[in-house]
Amino acid sequence: SALLGACWVPVGAPGHAGAQKMHWQRTLDERFGADGWRLSHYMRGRIVSKAEALREYEQSYRVYLHSRPALVEFLVTYCGNVYDDQVSNVFDERYDQPHTPANHYQDIAVRRVIAEIVDDVTWPAVTDTPAEEADLVDLNDGQTHRLPRARGFRGSYLLQVRGAESPGFLLNPAVVPVHDPALIIPHPQMEGWFLHEGCQHLSVEAFWQMSKVVEVRYDRFLALGAVRHHPLAGLTA
Repeated sequence: SALLGACWVPVGAPGHAGAQKMHWQRTLDERFGADGWRLSHYMRGRIVSKAEALREYEQSYRVYLHSRPALVEFLVTYCGNVYDDQVSNVFDERYDQPHTPANHYQDIAVRRVIAEIVDDVTWPAVTDTPAEEADLVDLNDGQTHRLPRARGFRGSYLLQVRGAESPGFLLNPAVVPVHDPALIIPHPQMEGWFLHEGCQHLSVEAFWQMSKVVEVRYDRFLALGAVRHHPLAGLTA
């Protein structure tokens, strides 16, 4: 029935993709068709879209930064922009990143929240900045890069937000708590780097990875035949 093509079934919780992002896409495209699968998230008893889950991700950064005025002041005073794994991350304004080898969300969340605070009269120390390029010195290695200045960031440094070796570790998504305890999702069989840093299973990163589910169009699932028992086989290259 064509109606089954409009039904979606969750087939597994794949966890962290990281650099396997493109491999996942190729594998699942070949198995289900590009329009036959999607990444969704389990939240508060429902399976919801990635976009809805990203709103919770960003809200966690909003709550975290709003409760840390000294951190906000440091960012806007000394930094001109932030990035995750590549300096080129500063050019991405959207969470949707089909062009990147691995998704980077934490830097985008930080930029978006600070840009909001610029317009908040209760934060007089956070002021608007011109839309310009600036020479920014990477606090990670001292190299200078000509890059766009993020809104509200009036400093001269570039801050990497990544692991404990990065200067911006205090903004790492494993450090930032998920803002709503209802989003904490224990998974007895899942393992990952995010369970060994910062807030561990209480972090926004743990929420993001552990709530992730692959949904498949039910007609494509039925077409798998005997492979239905292992619909996510091969995701780990």
